[in-house]
Amino acid sequence: MIRMFERHKVRNVAELDGDWDFEPVPESAAGRPPKRYRYRMPVPDCWESHPEFRTYRGRAFYRRQVHCPQAGPVRLVFHGVSHTATVYWDGRKVGSHYNAYTAFSIVLPAVRAGVHTLTVEADNSFGPHSALHKPNDYYTYGGLARPVAMECVGPVLLERIFATPRRSGRGWTLDVRFALRNLSRQAFAGTLTADVAGQTFSAPVRLRPRQAREIAGAIRVSGVTAWAPESPALYTLTAVLSDADGRPCDDLIERVGFREVKVKGRKILLNGREIRLRGFNRHEDAADFGCAVPVEVMRQDLALMTDLNANFVRTSHYPNDERFLDLCDERGFLVWEEHHARALMADTMKLKSFPKQIADCDREMVLDHYNHPSIVMWGVFNECESFTALGRRYYEASVRRIRALDASRPLTSASCYPEKDRTLDLFDIVSFNRYVGWYWGGPDMIRPALDKLLAWIGKVGAGGKPFLMSEFGAGAIPGWRADRRTKWTEEFQADLLAASLDVYLKHPRVNGVAIWQFCDVRVCEEWFHSRPRCMNNKGVVDEHRRPKLAYETVKTKFGDNP
Repeated sequence: MIRMFERHKVRNVAELDGDWDFEPVPESAAGRPPKRYRYRMPVPDCWESHPEFRTYRGRAFYRRQVHCPQAGPVRLVFHGVSHTATVYWDGRKVGSHYNAYTAFSIVLPAVRAGVHTLTVEADNSFGPHSALHKPNDYYTYGGLARPVAMECVGPVLLERIFATPRRSGRGWTLDVRFALRNLSRQAFAGTLTADVAGQTFSAPVRLRPRQAREIAGAIRVSGVTAWAPESPALYTLTAVLSDADGRPCDDLIERVGFREVKVKGRKILLNGREIRLRGFNRHEDAADFGCAVPVEVMRQDLALMTDLNANFVRTSHYPNDERFLDLCDERGFLVWEEHHARALMADTMKLKSFPKQIADCDREMVLDHYNHPSIVMWGVFNECESFTALGRRYYEASVRRIRALDASRPLTSASCYPEKDRTLDLFDIVSFNRYVGWYWGGPDMIRPALDKLLAWIGKVGAGGKPFLMSEFGAGAIPGWRADRRTKWTEEFQADLLAASLDVYLKHPRVNGVAIWQFCDVRVCEEWFHSRPRCMNNKGVVDEHRRPKLAYETVKTKFGDNP
């Protein structure tokens, strides 16, 4: 399953889920597909789910046969390969991509009908070639972890739709942009039509050979229900490209929600009404599945968060599987989605690979996830080097890129450097990670520490912005219970979260909270000295989604503070 709704009726799409041939290879064999494949590996999945590759770090090849029913252009779509992918078609290298958490596509302009061999080399190794994936407080899995598809397309491709809703009087206007690409050496003339909420947009299309361009317009609608957590109304936007004779040659279907997100003073407004956020940081990780989280587990996660009286989820610390975002759209969850950058310091930012890799992640995240109404803010650089001139330069670059791509959403960044951070002026919303009572201090320090932080934020000129507690919490090893309530017990975690929420949810300057974290997750072995079980154990549920004592505590606190 690629998405939670049908995206094409004209374009021929083949999902490439299933068992692929698989073979790990040494570094010395990089770029050379093996002659023999000894294993079969499911796709999507990560190879750590296989008994022989629980801790494998390196390179491996995947291979399968695909059937093209017609001659012509083919588009290969990969929704997530960890972390570097090199793609071969009939033994010939046709493309590559870096970053496990963003999708990419490769267009083959002329493919014969019949059977072909698709081969993918995946690499999850660490080193200077990988600036964003490095030993971290979450695990870098390997493999084709998200869906793969093959699309047989026509000479002209409708690549993307960007739909931006804005309130217009008593109704709504949907500003639309359609990205088109002529794959052929012939000029194209035709018509583009789009339908949404009973209204139609139409425009002539003329493309020179190999030309890519956008067509923009506006669709005025009335009588629609605004998208909100209590009423997550979604509408289908269907675009069809027809040739000069009126024959459909390509199409693209998106889902949109009519909603506006704005920051006004210290308030975050959704459709003109203030929203307060109660929720969790969530990693894509599950026992037995790693980062290749099945849709069934995604649904379970959101059902548990709903039971916990949450309305908010932060996709820590990377763009999420689009199927999870689809479910958030459907269920009315508010989402902070952020690019892939956690705890990156000067040594990483000085790597030759860093500027392009972070820029690609910015661009791919926004372009691919632009239309999700659930995403109410973009985030960048979690706990990174925000206190030096070098760090600020990269913060500025990402903020500039994302604002150029999407001016409709506020931006934020989770900092952990009070009295040092030099970037708060760049963001619409100020966010801080503070583990008072866990790494330092006790429950009695929560309120004084918050007041001190807010006073400093005011001194540096950011006191007039909304403020989020983007991380806080405590570790609890599942099943460890002790009446002395020491650290790492479930009792200690429940007590500290109760004390934290009593302060944060009731403080007039706090617009929202994101508990660290929803579920326990695997971490890289390099973190073993501070992470029992080689897991980050701060989840209110464990990696199997079994509730800890803190579950009921959080449910009560969130329920008492809607």
